[in-house]
Amino acid sequence: MADTKMIAANNVQKGNFIIMDGAACRVVDVEISKPGKHGHSKVRVSAVGLTDDKKRISVMPGHDNIEVPIIEKRTAQILSVHGDVANVMDSETYETFDLKIPEEFKGQIAEGSSVLYWTILDEKVIKQVKGSE
Repeated sequence: MADTKMIAANNVQKGNFIIMDGAACRVVDVEISKPGKHGHSKVRVSAVGLTDDKKRISVMPGHDNIEVPIIEKRTAQILSVHGDVANVMDSETYETFDLKIPEEFKGQIAEGSSVLYWTILDEKVIKQVKGSE
């Protein structure tokens, strides 16, 4: 399984990455209700999936723990492009693998250029295109 750590639900902030329904998500909104006479504070977290852009909402007690993915950010060089898949080589380990080209980078990715990719929960995603070097 991929690298994760745990944090308390009431420590989650907007912009954090968390794991919700088994998918890595970016937190877009956090609402914390005050503890009542007989209860605990509740945390309502709204998040959007990093790989599928699906909105997820969860309500939980503030003392519960939430899993946080440890995201590895690396660079790779593009060896070849076939349709919407690029064959890339990691700049440090020289490992080669295929990455799906996200919609926003279609047309920008060419052989010889570099990309920044993230490894999130054993899934690799292109996050930025750098120019040719």
